[in-house]
Amino acid sequence: MNSNGNQNIYQPKLIRVIDKIQETPDVFTFKWRFVDEKENEAFDFKVGQFGEFTVFGEGESTFDICNSPTQKEYNEFCCRVVGKVTKALSKVEPGETLGFRGPYGGSFPVDKYKGSNMLFISGGIALPPVRCVIDYCLAKRSDYAGLTILYGARTVDDLVYKYMLKDWGSRPDVKLVTTVDPGGETPDWKGEVGFVPAILEKMNPSRENTYVVLIGPPIMIKISMQVLGKLGFDPGRIYTSLENKMKCGVGKCGRCNVGNVYVCKDGPVFTYSEILALPQEDI
Repeated sequence: MNSNGNQNIYQPKLIRVIDKIQETPDVFTFKWRFVDEKENEAFDFKVGQFGEFTVFGEGESTFDICNSPTQKEYNEFCCRVVGKVTKALSKVEPGETLGFRGPYGGSFPVDKYKGSNMLFISGGIALPPVRCVIDYCLAKRSDYAGLTILYGARTVDDLVYKYMLKDWGSRPDVKLVTTVDPGGETPDWKGEVGFVPAILEKMNPSRENTYVVLIGPPIMIKISMQVLGKLGFDPGRIYTSLENKMKCGVGKCGRCNVGNVYVCKDGPVFTYSEILALPQEDI
């Protein structure tokens, strides 16, 4: 609390790591709960929201809450080791304490998706923010029609959530297509070989009564959008996320400003038609 008795918006709550999974050589998933059990009981978030996670003494970074809010036992975030904070996170072990601020941002309109087919497209480390929508749709499976997942990475070793991919691929009510870039396959690889946009075009999915969730590296998103346009998909039914531009999470630092939009508050979830209306040089 500050001198006026108001909650400090930058004051993190304490969370404890209860499990750590090494997804790839440089990608880790952390399962966590609040230290205060009352916080666990009260915590709720929407599909696609994010948080600010603190390694005390090192700094703070933005990560999606990558599980579905229907999962109540614990929450998860996933990170790749790319800088000071994520390097420190890679050394954190179960039982240790981190800080958390959130949840922040808008969400995927999962109620709007009801009764429709869902096409999920993702590449590399971008599967975690897509996974939250997939998990929600699977938890509410009868609310949605066909579920198709296209996921790719540079190499077989770079595929995250291999255990989830195995589960999704075994379900009769899910169509899963996995791919790796040319040269990234192994002798026992049974998936596709090719860049995600090329495999998407090869799949030729129907736009009929379909919503798309597309998150990945910028070049993958750009070319996949072109393919979806070629296939006749409505830009207003294609959803993506700009979470890589955020910092403070509460619209104060201005780092995520694009035109008159603050990604952390007005996003991070946008339709492609909304993105086309933004200043393209700022994205």
